[in-house]
Amino acid sequence: MSRLVLSLRETLAVDEYNYLHGRAGSSDASSETMIFLMFIAGLAALVLGAELLVRGASRIAAALGISPLVVGLTIVAFGTSSPELAVSAGAAITGEGDLAIGNVVGSNIFNVLFILGLSALIAPLVVAQQLVRLDVPLMVVCSLLLLLFALDNEVSRAEGAALFVGVVAYTVFLIWQTHRERDARVVAEYAEAYPVVTGHRWLLQTVSIVAGLALLVLGARWLVDSAVTFARYLGVTELVIGLTVVAAGTSLPEVAASVMAALKGERDIAVGNVVGSCIYNVLAVLGVTALVAPDGLAVAPSVLSFDLPIMIAVSIACLPILFTGYRIDRWEGAMFLAYYACYSAYLVLRTTEHALLEPFSTVMGAFVLPITLLTLAVLGFRALRTNSVKP
Repeated sequence: MSRLVLSLRETLAVDEYNYLHGRAGSSDASSETMIFLMFIAGLAALVLGAELLVRGASRIAAALGISPLVVGLTIVAFGTSSPELAVSAGAAITGEGDLAIGNVVGSNIFNVLFILGLSALIAPLVVAQQLVRLDVPLMVVCSLLLLLFALDNEVSRAEGAALFVGVVAYTVFLIWQTHRERDARVVAEYAEAYPVVTGHRWLLQTVSIVAGLALLVLGARWLVDSAVTFARYLGVTELVIGLTVVAAGTSLPEVAASVMAALKGERDIAVGNVVGSCIYNVLAVLGVTALVAPDGLAVAPSVLSFDLPIMIAVSIACLPILFTGYRIDRWEGAMFLAYYACYSAYLVLRTTEHALLEPFSTVMGAFVLPITLLTLAVLGFRALRTNSVKP
C-alpha cells in the first residue's frame, strides 16, 4: 500500500513539473491511469470512511442514551457531510481555495437537485411538517448568510467562526427539542437496530471511528491531488472540478442514504438527510474550512455572481414544492434532475467558451426559468390557499 501511495505521489509530482514547464503532453498513458486510480481510490476511501464514522458514532451515541432524532440530525448528517469537510479543509490548507468553496456550493446544489430528484423518481417523497417549518427555512437562511459573508469575495476566519457557532447552536437546539418530544417507540426501534455497546464493543466502535477519520483524511488528500491534476489536463479550472466532479463524489454518502431510504419506503429520511447535510455543509464544513485556511477563504467572482445565487434559488425552490401536500412528486423530481443537467451543461459550456453558450443561456433565461418561476408561484399560492381554508 505504501509503495502505491509513493508511486501515485511521484506521478503527481512529475505531472506538476511538466505542467509548470509547458510539457504537459509528455505524460504518458500510464501516468494518466495512475491519476485516475488515485481519484477512484480517494472516492472509495471517503465513502468507506464516512460509513465507519457514522456506524461507530451511532452505536456509541445509542449506548450513551442519546436519542435517535439527535443521532440522525447530527451524527448521521455530519457523518455524510464529513467527505466534504475533509476535502474542503484539506484544499484550503494547501491553498486550493477554489476547490474548497466549489465543493461546498456544488454539493448543496447536487444534494437538492440530483439526490432529491432521483429519490423522488424512485418513489414520491413524504416530507415531515417539522422539516418544512424549521429545517428547510434554516437551509435558506444559511445560504443567504453565506452570500452576505461572501460579498467582499472572501469568507474570513471570523465569519467562519460565526458559521461554526451557528452549527453548535443548531445542534444544541436539536438536543433540547428531542428531550422535550421524546418518542419511546422510536427509541425502542433504534435500540433494536443498534444493540447496546458493552465490553470489548466499546473498543471496536472506537476503532471504527478512528479508522473512518483516517480514511477520510487519506481519501480527501488523494481526491484533491487527482482533481487538481485532472483540471490541468482538461484545461478547466479547479473551481469547475470542485463544483461538479468533486462535489458529486463527496456527496456519494448522501446519494446512498437517500436512495436506499426511498427504496425501503423511509421517504422522510431521504428528504431529511439531504436538508440536514446542506445545513451542515454551510455551517460546519465551510465554517471549519474558513477557520483553517491561512488567510480565510477566497470566493471567486463567478461563484458570487452565479453559483451562490443558484444555490440560494435551489433552496428557496424547495419551499413551495414541499408545502404542496408535504411531498415531492415524481414530476417534481424529474424537474430537479433536468435542472441539474442544465446547470452542469452551463458550467461546461462556460468553461470551454463553446459557441452554444450564448443560445443556451438565451433559452434558459427567456423561456425555461420564467416558466419554472411561474410554476413555483402557482404551487405556492395553491398551498397557501389550501392551508388557509383548513379548519
